[in-house]
Amino acid sequence: MTKFDKSKLPSRYVTEGPAKAPHRSYMYAMGVSEEEIHQPLVGVATCWNEAAPCNIALSRQAQAVKMGVKQAMGTPREFTTITVTDGIAMGHEGMRSSLASREAIADTVELTIRGHSYDAIVGLAGCDKSLPGMMMAMVRLNTPSVFIYGGSILPGKAPQVEEIPADFRSRDLTVQDMFEAVGRHQNGTMSDAALDMLERVACPSSGACGGQFTANTMACVSEAIGLALMNSSGMPAPYESRDQYGEASGRAVMNLIEKNIRARDVVTLKSLENAARVVACTGGSTNAGLHLPAIAHEAGIDFFLEDVCEIFRDTPYFVDLKPGGAYVAKDLYDVGGIPVVMKELRKAGLIHEDCVTASGRSIGEELDMITREADGKVIYPIDSPLTKTGGVVGLKGNLAPEGAIVKVAGIPSQNQVFTGPARVFECEEDAFEAVQNRAYEEGEVIVIRNEGPAGGPGMREMLATTAALSGQGMGKKVALITDGRFSGATRGFCVGHVGPEAAHCGPIALLQNGDMITINAITGELSVDLSDEELAARKAVWPGPRETLYASGALWKYAQLVGSTYKGAVTHPGAEAERHVYMDI
Repeated sequence: MTKFDKSKLPSRYVTEGPAKAPHRSYMYAMGVSEEEIHQPLVGVATCWNEAAPCNIALSRQAQAVKMGVKQAMGTPREFTTITVTDGIAMGHEGMRSSLASREAIADTVELTIRGHSYDAIVGLAGCDKSLPGMMMAMVRLNTPSVFIYGGSILPGKAPQVEEIPADFRSRDLTVQDMFEAVGRHQNGTMSDAALDMLERVACPSSGACGGQFTANTMACVSEAIGLALMNSSGMPAPYESRDQYGEASGRAVMNLIEKNIRARDVVTLKSLENAARVVACTGGSTNAGLHLPAIAHEAGIDFFLEDVCEIFRDTPYFVDLKPGGAYVAKDLYDVGGIPVVMKELRKAGLIHEDCVTASGRSIGEELDMITREADGKVIYPIDSPLTKTGGVVGLKGNLAPEGAIVKVAGIPSQNQVFTGPARVFECEEDAFEAVQNRAYEEGEVIVIRNEGPAGGPGMREMLATTAALSGQGMGKKVALITDGRFSGATRGFCVGHVGPEAAHCGPIALLQNGDMITINAITGELSVDLSDEELAARKAVWPGPRETLYASGALWKYAQLVGSTYKGAVTHPGAEAERHVYMDI
């Protein structure tokens, strides 16, 4: 076993030398032995809480990580941070807290590590924003870091009773199906009893949402970017055999300390490109277009929405996952997981193989060890993909000068062009009420504005509205654009991240009912049939941003600091402005 020299590690400031006797006395008070005090201190950060199934298994998994750290002569120190779980926050004011929580997670992990001078991080996260938040903290601090996902939920099964519509009985259920069931219930095609039965079985275990929504998308990113051990993200949360990945992650971080491999050695422009490839080929969440730039920002790398979309444009989509496809995360794990997906990408020359990973080995070396091949059902061979381009497309035009993003996985190419008159709503609640009351027409483009990072504040997701449209059978008959976000579970022709946002007087702020909008996911266009002169004239009389109710507290603070969506909606200058590196203190 390695004996570590602490003379260059941050924890020397709290454990070494006579002046640190008060600090050591605190360690003894917690039952830490003399030997353990003088070993590297590893922060084991989890997002454990009782808010949602995504996080409920993390505390148990952290114990396995701590075992691994101890086996490799390290001293683990466990701590927790917050999460806001989108499935609970969805469709009401709570969703304003979601994206802001990503920054709070990164900030609180940073402050905990800095405050206690820990030498490395193993970070466990289970839900949506907690994954990028944890990875952002690792890259910001530039410590030796290993990320581990808490795992996905098991798929739900509907009771085989006639009360429940046949399409619900015949498929694996996720929380997305519950949102769509609400739409069916509202339009009278699902009974109270059927809704009641479905809500009891849709989510049968601990773990994050089962489709290729934001949590699973970012879990795939953690492997592809190199911060997580290969195949560690795939196993469902309830499987106790996940412990082996926890222990391995604990041992791995000690190896990284020994070799001085830090988070920014792992997260490079090349590894970010690898991650974007995996998002594209799995039909991942549009939120990756927000989170990858934010992670890049922590490393001082310019990797913006447009760069992500450039990769999406020439990456085949070949993994058939919900919401656009048929399968859930457990199915992907059962056929070999992300390593098999990356092997297929490598066959087409679409992976940078020289990127270092959390194991200390390169991506290429890791993939050389994978013997399984694409099964042809969940993972198609890359030379016969579902579609030739990625499941997510970037858009630009006079309505989105800073870009926008749309998920087209599962949408046939003939349905990827839409022109219609705008029906404008000033917030999501107004749009949801109109959808419930059928106060819209087939062929329209529903515009929801003032929901951007600053204007919302918080850049809410619009799953309730889009799921209600799908439930009404109108998902393909209208389009929707917003300066807010969409859930990874959103289906239909829905454009998010329109920038600049309305609060910053982007063109979306100037739209009026009846303006003709064109969305073309094939050419990458989002435009409105208005001249530059007309847009300028409307801008001249624009009354200014909508007044917010959130005039104090965390949401106010977030709205003041948050930057453009295309740069990741970040709240600080990033590594480019850094004057010191934490690990070198």
